[in-house]
Amino acid sequence: MSAFSPDSNGFYGEFGGAFIPEMLYPNVQELQQNYKVIIDSKDFQEEFRMLLRDYVGRPTPLFYSKNLSEMFDTNIYLKREDLTHTGAHKINNTIGQILLAKRLNKKEIIAETGAGQHGVAVATTCALMNMDCTIYMGEIDIQRQGPNVEKMRMLGAKIVAVNSGSKTLKDATNEAIRQWINNPVDIHYIIGSVVGPHPYPDMVSIFQSVISEEIKFQLKEKTGRENPDCIIACLGGGSNAMGAFYHFIGDKKTRLIAVEAGGKGVYSGKTAATIALGKKGIIHGSKTYLIQTEDGQIVEPHSISAGLDYPGIGPAHSYLHDAGLSEVVNVTDDEALSAAFTLSQKEGIIPALESAHALAYLSKVKFKKDDIVVVNLSGRGDKDMLTYKKHLGL
Repeated sequence: MSAFSPDSNGFYGEFGGAFIPEMLYPNVQELQQNYKVIIDSKDFQEEFRMLLRDYVGRPTPLFYSKNLSEMFDTNIYLKREDLTHTGAHKINNTIGQILLAKRLNKKEIIAETGAGQHGVAVATTCALMNMDCTIYMGEIDIQRQGPNVEKMRMLGAKIVAVNSGSKTLKDATNEAIRQWINNPVDIHYIIGSVVGPHPYPDMVSIFQSVISEEIKFQLKEKTGRENPDCIIACLGGGSNAMGAFYHFIGDKKTRLIAVEAGGKGVYSGKTAATIALGKKGIIHGSKTYLIQTEDGQIVEPHSISAGLDYPGIGPAHSYLHDAGLSEVVNVTDDEALSAAFTLSQKEGIIPALESAHALAYLSKVKFKKDDIVVVNLSGRGDKDMLTYKKHLGL
């Protein structure tokens, strides 16, 4: 069905799987047994593609950034996921998962969110589909992502503040899973990234793969070739990166660079650079790399970007890294802030802080003059204006 898939047990090499409490087996098995048949069906694909076109606004533009190209002496294109309805790539996945949930006769949707973009996308899609919606969000993220919180409430979602742990994305995910265990029959849990137990990483990858599908035909139209020399995307859980990479995985003509959140610095104790520091372990139902202590306790991550503030990455990304199919790097909070300011003033585009991490890495690579580089601009910066104001003196 897809160009890049796990095995029948949900493993990408040694990563992935479904390590779940016994009470969740019926939910997860129901998804495992049905998701491919449903997604592949003609009626699903017709409805999914129609909504992506007419509701989400796809295809999103592939914009040649003349000013950044001159600045870095190469050819830089921005994949404008910030121009989707709701302002980020997240809605590609929520549309797909809600269509799946309705075909499984689910009555209620729950979700976690960090930056709030996934939460807004879930609340938006639930409003469209007339589904009850509850969003779990860490208290710290609620404070720093105020605009998105108000959007979710206006869309009719119930917001549950999570006060445990670091009060961020990891803890919101924990609480959402607990609620799912308590009501496994009627609830569908929409995971927002390529994390969690099988089949979530594969499902989310498939729904987000529309990004790389569009890059191929748009680049062909603009340059005469389908493959860029390099694709750069930020990496938290990893859905926007997987979407941008998907149809290029294993193609030696294209470098795939995933940029993690270095926070205050990889060795500062305040970072979310999972590949730089992580060890193999299990988090939220799958085996992957995660930041943990010697005795296996999860280390609280840090990033100025709420959407990258996660102690692990999706299992497919762990596999791609270990297999040499992608490069995983990191940039600091300050580098991301600087890149966001640069794009804003060079091109009149204010990016999400997540996307700014990918932009920041442009200054760390020596490109050839005729290279074609695509940066996945995964979201817009409206939600981060309070942070920008604080750090940039606006």
